Amino acid sequence: MTILPFGKRAHAARPDASVAALAATASIEVMPRTLAKVDDLPAILPTGTRVYIAHIDGTPIEEMVAAAARLAQGGYTVMPHFPARVIEDKAMLADWIARYQGEAGVTEALLLAGGVSEPRGAFHSSMQMMETGLFDAHGFTRLHVAGHPEGNRDIDPDGSDRAVMEAMHWKQAFAERTDADMGIATQFAFESAPLFAWADRLSAEGIALPIHLGLAGPARLQTLVRFAVACGVGPSLRVLQRRAADVTKLVKPFTPTDIATEIAAHVTERPTGNIAGIHLFPLGGIAASADWLAEMRAPAMAQARRR
Repeated sequence: MTILPFGKRAHAARPDASVAALAATASIEVMPRTLAKVDDLPAILPTGTRVYIAHIDGTPIEEMVAAAARLAQGGYTVMPHFPARVIEDKAMLADWIARYQGEAGVTEALLLAGGVSEPRGAFHSSMQMMETGLFDAHGFTRLHVAGHPEGNRDIDPDGSDRAVMEAMHWKQAFAERTDADMGIATQFAFESAPLFAWADRLSAEGIALPIHLGLAGPARLQTLVRFAVACGVGPSLRVLQRRAADVTKLVKPFTPTDIATEIAAHVTERPTGNIAGIHLFPLGGIAASADWLAEMRAPAMAQARRR
Protein backbone atom coordinates (compact mmCIF):
# COMPACT_ATOMS: atom_id res chain seq x y z
CA MET A 1 0.00 0.00 0.00
CA THR A 2 1.19 3.51 -0.78
CA ILE A 3 0.22 6.47 1.38
CA LEU A 4 0.09 9.56 -0.81
CA PRO A 5 1.03 13.05 0.32
CA PHE A 6 -1.94 15.09 1.51
CA GLY A 7 -3.21 17.33 -1.25
CA LYS A 8 -1.65 15.21 -4.03
CA ARG A 9 -4.46 12.71 -4.38
CA ALA A 10 -6.68 15.11 -6.30
CA HIS A 11 -4.00 15.31 -8.99
CA ALA A 12 -3.57 11.51 -9.08
CA ALA A 13 -7.23 10.42 -9.21
CA ARG A 14 -10.55 11.61 -7.94
CA PRO A 15 -12.13 9.42 -5.26
CA ASP A 16 -14.91 7.27 -6.66
CA ALA A 17 -18.48 6.97 -5.41
CA SER A 18 -17.70 4.06 -3.06
CA VAL A 19 -15.02 6.08 -1.26
CA ALA A 20 -17.35 9.08 -1.10
CA ALA A 21 -20.07 6.92 0.46
CA LEU A 22 -17.61 5.59 3.04
CA ALA A 23 -16.39 9.09 3.90
CA ALA A 24 -19.96 10.40 4.14
CA THR A 25 -20.66 8.21 7.17
CA ALA A 26 -17.21 8.45 8.77
CA SER A 27 -16.85 9.34 12.42
CA ILE A 28 -14.00 11.33 13.92
CA GLU A 29 -12.31 11.56 17.31
CA VAL A 30 -11.38 14.75 19.19
CA MET A 31 -10.00 15.76 22.55
CA PRO A 32 -11.35 18.73 24.53
CA ARG A 33 -8.08 20.66 24.16
CA THR A 34 -7.92 20.16 20.38
CA LEU A 35 -11.61 20.94 19.97
CA ALA A 36 -11.09 24.21 21.87
CA LYS A 37 -8.69 25.36 19.13
CA VAL A 38 -11.45 25.14 16.50
CA ASP A 39 -13.63 28.24 16.55
CA ASP A 40 -16.26 27.14 14.05
CA LEU A 41 -16.45 23.37 13.72
CA PRO A 42 -19.56 23.30 11.47
CA ALA A 43 -17.61 25.36 8.94
CA ILE A 44 -15.25 22.42 8.36
CA LEU A 45 -17.12 19.33 9.57
CA PRO A 46 -20.74 18.59 8.61
CA THR A 47 -23.23 18.52 11.45
CA GLY A 48 -24.65 15.09 12.11
CA THR A 49 -21.16 13.55 12.09
CA ARG A 50 -20.55 11.17 14.98
CA VAL A 51 -17.78 12.69 17.11
CA TYR A 52 -16.00 10.60 19.71
CA ILE A 53 -14.41 12.48 22.61
CA ALA A 54 -11.18 10.84 23.77
CA HIS A 55 -10.73 10.87 27.54
CA ILE A 56 -6.99 11.26 28.12
CA ASP A 57 -5.91 10.39 31.66
CA GLY A 58 -5.95 13.53 33.81
CA THR A 59 -8.61 15.38 31.82
CA PRO A 60 -11.24 16.71 34.27
CA ILE A 61 -14.71 15.37 33.68
CA GLU A 62 -15.94 18.98 33.58
CA GLU A 63 -13.88 19.59 30.42
CA MET A 64 -15.18 16.39 28.85
CA VAL A 65 -18.81 17.28 29.54
CA ALA A 66 -18.32 20.86 28.31
CA ALA A 67 -16.88 19.53 25.04
CA ALA A 68 -19.82 17.13 24.74
CA ALA A 69 -22.31 19.94 25.31
CA ARG A 70 -20.65 22.13 22.68
CA LEU A 71 -20.75 19.33 20.13
CA ALA A 72 -24.35 18.42 20.91
CA GLN A 73 -25.43 22.04 20.61
CA GLY A 74 -23.63 22.20 17.26
CA GLY A 75 -25.70 19.35 15.90
CA TYR A 76 -23.22 16.49 16.21
CA THR A 77 -23.80 12.96 17.46
CA VAL A 78 -21.62 12.73 20.56
CA MET A 79 -19.87 9.59 21.81
CA PRO A 80 -17.52 10.21 24.77
CA HIS A 81 -14.98 7.64 25.94
CA PHE A 82 -15.46 5.87 29.26
CA PRO A 83 -12.02 4.46 30.26
CA ALA A 84 -12.68 1.78 32.87
CA ARG A 85 -9.30 1.87 34.60
CA VAL A 86 -9.52 5.55 35.55
CA ILE A 87 -13.07 5.29 36.95
CA GLU A 88 -12.83 4.56 40.65
CA ASP A 89 -16.17 2.95 41.39
CA LYS A 90 -19.82 2.59 40.44
CA ALA A 91 -20.71 5.92 42.03
CA MET A 92 -18.14 7.75 39.90
CA LEU A 93 -19.38 5.98 36.78
CA ALA A 94 -22.96 6.93 37.62
CA ASP A 95 -21.91 10.55 38.12
CA TRP A 96 -20.15 10.71 34.74
CA ILE A 97 -23.10 9.14 32.94
CA ALA A 98 -25.57 11.49 34.65
CA ARG A 99 -23.48 14.54 33.74
CA TYR A 100 -23.16 13.59 30.10
CA GLN A 101 -26.85 12.80 29.85
CA GLY A 102 -28.14 15.72 31.91
CA GLU A 103 -25.82 18.50 30.71
CA ALA A 104 -25.20 17.43 27.09
CA GLY A 105 -28.02 15.04 26.22
CA VAL A 106 -25.53 12.26 25.43
CA THR A 107 -26.99 8.80 24.75
CA GLU A 108 -23.94 7.08 23.23
CA ALA A 109 -20.59 5.95 24.62
CA LEU A 110 -17.37 4.20 23.68
CA LEU A 111 -16.38 1.84 26.48
CA LEU A 112 -12.76 0.76 26.77
CA ALA A 113 -10.25 -0.37 29.36
CA GLY A 114 -8.23 2.84 29.13
CA GLY A 115 -4.62 3.77 28.62
CA VAL A 116 -3.31 3.21 32.15
CA SER A 117 -1.62 -0.04 33.15
CA GLU A 118 -3.19 -0.44 36.60
CA PRO A 119 -6.84 0.18 37.52
CA ARG A 120 -7.46 3.15 39.83
CA GLY A 121 -10.41 1.41 41.44
CA ALA A 122 -13.10 -1.18 40.88
CA PHE A 123 -13.07 -1.40 37.09
CA HIS A 124 -10.47 -2.85 34.78
CA SER A 125 -12.57 -3.65 31.71
CA SER A 126 -15.44 -2.30 29.66
CA MET A 127 -17.43 -5.42 30.48
CA GLN A 128 -17.56 -4.53 34.15
CA MET A 129 -19.01 -1.12 33.32
CA MET A 130 -21.59 -2.70 31.03
CA GLU A 131 -22.64 -5.12 33.76
CA THR A 132 -23.63 -2.29 36.11
CA GLY A 133 -26.72 -1.53 34.01
CA LEU A 134 -26.12 2.19 34.50
CA PHE A 135 -25.99 3.07 30.82
CA ASP A 136 -29.39 1.51 30.18
CA ALA A 137 -30.82 3.12 33.32
CA HIS A 138 -29.79 6.57 32.04
CA GLY A 139 -31.21 6.10 28.56
CA PHE A 140 -28.03 5.34 26.63
CA THR A 141 -29.03 3.60 23.40
CA ARG A 142 -25.70 2.96 21.63
CA LEU A 143 -22.54 1.47 23.11
CA HIS A 144 -19.35 0.94 21.15
CA VAL A 145 -16.36 -1.05 22.35
CA ALA A 146 -12.72 -0.98 21.29
CA GLY A 147 -11.23 -3.39 18.76
CA HIS A 148 -7.58 -4.23 18.13
CA PRO A 149 -7.05 -5.99 14.78
CA GLU A 150 -3.30 -6.18 15.38
CA GLY A 151 -3.56 -7.36 18.98
CA ASN A 152 -3.49 -5.67 22.36
CA ARG A 153 -0.46 -6.25 24.59
CA ASP A 154 -2.23 -4.72 27.59
CA ILE A 155 -4.76 -7.54 27.53
CA ASP A 156 -2.67 -10.34 26.00
CA PRO A 157 0.97 -9.72 26.99
CA ASP A 158 2.07 -12.99 25.36
CA GLY A 159 1.11 -11.69 21.93
CA SER A 160 -1.87 -13.98 21.54
CA ASP A 161 -5.38 -12.61 21.32
CA ARG A 162 -7.05 -15.24 23.48
CA ALA A 163 -8.39 -12.86 26.13
CA VAL A 164 -9.40 -10.30 23.51
CA MET A 165 -11.48 -12.85 21.62
CA GLU A 166 -13.09 -14.12 24.82
CA ALA A 167 -14.09 -10.53 25.60
CA MET A 168 -15.53 -10.11 22.10
CA HIS A 169 -17.68 -13.20 22.57
CA TRP A 170 -18.92 -11.78 25.88
CA LYS A 171 -19.81 -8.47 24.23
CA GLN A 172 -21.65 -10.23 21.43
CA ALA A 173 -23.68 -12.12 24.03
CA PHE A 174 -24.37 -8.87 25.88
CA ALA A 175 -25.68 -7.29 22.67
CA GLU A 176 -27.98 -10.26 22.15
CA ARG A 177 -29.46 -10.22 25.64
CA THR A 178 -29.96 -6.45 25.92
CA ASP A 179 -31.46 -3.62 23.87
CA ALA A 180 -28.09 -1.92 23.41
CA ASP A 181 -27.12 -0.96 19.86
CA MET A 182 -23.55 -2.25 19.89
CA GLY A 183 -20.59 -1.70 17.60
CA ILE A 184 -16.78 -1.88 17.49
CA ALA A 185 -14.38 1.01 16.82
CA THR A 186 -10.86 -0.22 16.10
CA GLN A 187 -7.37 1.07 16.68
CA PHE A 188 -5.89 2.65 13.54
CA ALA A 189 -3.72 0.63 11.18
CA PHE A 190 -1.79 1.33 7.98
CA GLU A 191 -2.58 -1.79 5.95
CA SER A 192 -5.99 -3.07 4.95
CA ALA A 193 -5.23 -6.82 4.84
CA PRO A 194 -4.94 -7.25 8.65
CA LEU A 195 -8.20 -5.33 9.08
CA PHE A 196 -10.06 -7.56 6.63
CA ALA A 197 -8.60 -10.74 8.12
CA TRP A 198 -9.64 -9.67 11.63
CA ALA A 199 -13.16 -8.79 10.49
CA ASP A 200 -13.45 -12.17 8.78
CA ARG A 201 -12.27 -13.96 11.91
CA LEU A 202 -14.88 -12.23 14.05
CA SER A 203 -17.56 -13.19 11.58
CA ALA A 204 -16.39 -16.81 11.50
CA GLU A 205 -16.59 -16.95 15.30
CA GLY A 206 -20.15 -15.65 15.32
CA ILE A 207 -19.33 -12.11 16.40
CA ALA A 208 -21.64 -9.94 14.31
CA LEU A 209 -21.07 -6.52 15.88
CA PRO A 210 -20.63 -3.88 13.14
CA ILE A 211 -17.02 -2.75 12.81
CA HIS A 212 -15.85 0.83 12.30
CA LEU A 213 -12.26 0.59 11.10
CA GLY A 214 -9.84 3.13 12.54
CA LEU A 215 -7.69 5.18 10.18
CA ALA A 216 -5.05 7.77 11.00
CA GLY A 217 -5.98 11.14 9.55
CA PRO A 218 -3.56 13.28 7.50
CA ALA A 219 -0.36 13.96 9.42
CA ARG A 220 3.37 14.23 8.96
CA LEU A 221 5.24 10.95 8.97
CA GLN A 222 7.05 11.69 12.24
CA THR A 223 3.72 12.35 13.94
CA LEU A 224 2.20 9.14 12.63
CA VAL A 225 5.18 7.06 13.77
CA ARG A 226 5.14 8.63 17.24
CA PHE A 227 1.43 7.98 17.77
CA ALA A 228 1.62 4.50 16.24
CA VAL A 229 4.36 3.43 18.65
CA ALA A 230 2.59 4.98 21.63
CA CYS A 231 -0.72 3.35 20.74
CA GLY A 232 0.71 -0.11 20.15
CA VAL A 233 0.05 -0.34 16.42
CA GLY A 234 1.20 -3.77 15.23
CA PRO A 235 2.84 -5.10 12.05
CA SER A 236 1.25 -2.49 9.78
CA LEU A 237 3.68 0.02 11.30
CA ARG A 238 6.16 -1.35 8.74
CA VAL A 239 4.39 0.74 6.11
CA LEU A 240 5.52 3.91 7.87
CA GLN A 241 8.96 2.50 8.60
CA ARG A 242 9.53 1.87 4.90
CA ARG A 243 8.46 5.41 4.09
CA ALA A 244 10.70 6.79 6.84
CA ALA A 245 13.70 5.24 5.13
CA ASP A 246 13.38 7.96 2.48
CA VAL A 247 14.54 11.08 4.31
CA THR A 248 13.22 13.33 1.55
CA LYS A 249 9.67 12.37 2.53
CA LEU A 250 9.94 12.89 6.28
CA VAL A 251 8.54 16.42 6.18
CA LYS A 252 5.62 15.64 3.86
CA PRO A 253 2.14 14.99 5.24
CA PHE A 254 0.38 11.76 4.32
CA THR A 255 -3.24 10.74 4.00
CA PRO A 256 -5.18 7.47 4.40
CA THR A 257 -6.61 7.74 0.88
CA ASP A 258 -5.24 4.45 -0.41
CA ILE A 259 -6.34 2.35 2.55
CA ALA A 260 -9.77 4.04 2.51
CA THR A 261 -10.05 3.17 -1.19
CA GLU A 262 -9.21 -0.46 -0.42
CA ILE A 263 -11.80 -0.57 2.37
CA ALA A 264 -14.44 0.98 0.10
CA ALA A 265 -13.75 -1.63 -2.59
CA HIS A 266 -13.93 -4.43 -0.02
CA VAL A 267 -17.26 -3.17 1.33
CA THR A 268 -18.64 -2.81 -2.20
CA GLU A 269 -17.67 -6.40 -2.99
CA ARG A 270 -19.11 -7.69 0.28
CA PRO A 271 -22.09 -5.46 1.12
CA THR A 272 -23.44 -7.92 3.70
CA GLY A 273 -20.15 -8.08 5.61
CA ASN A 274 -19.52 -6.78 9.13
CA ILE A 275 -17.52 -3.65 8.18
CA ALA A 276 -19.83 -0.71 8.81
CA GLY A 277 -17.55 2.24 8.08
CA ILE A 278 -14.41 4.13 9.05
CA HIS A 279 -13.40 6.09 12.13
CA LEU A 280 -10.82 8.84 11.77
CA PHE A 281 -8.11 9.69 14.31
CA PRO A 282 -7.08 13.30 13.48
CA LEU A 283 -3.42 12.90 14.44
CA GLY A 284 -2.44 15.86 12.27
CA GLY A 285 -5.23 18.09 13.57
CA ILE A 286 -9.00 18.27 13.23
CA ALA A 287 -8.91 20.69 10.29
CA ALA A 288 -6.62 18.46 8.21
CA SER A 289 -8.84 15.43 8.78
CA ALA A 290 -12.00 17.41 8.07
CA ASP A 291 -10.48 18.72 4.83
CA TRP A 292 -9.55 15.18 3.79
CA LEU A 293 -13.08 13.95 4.49
CA ALA A 294 -14.50 16.82 2.44
CA GLU A 295 -12.20 15.90 -0.45
CA MET A 296 -13.25 12.25 -0.27
CA ARG A 297 -16.94 13.20 -0.07
CA ALA A 298 -16.75 15.44 -3.13
CA PRO A 299 -18.34 12.99 -5.64
CA ALA A 300 -21.32 12.37 -3.37
CA MET A 301 -21.76 16.09 -2.76
CA ALA A 302 -21.58 16.84 -6.48
CA GLN A 303 -24.20 14.17 -7.19
CA ALA A 304 -26.48 15.63 -4.51
CA ARG A 305 -26.20 19.09 -6.10
CA ARG A 306 -27.25 17.66 -9.48
CA ARG A 307 -30.49 16.23 -8.08
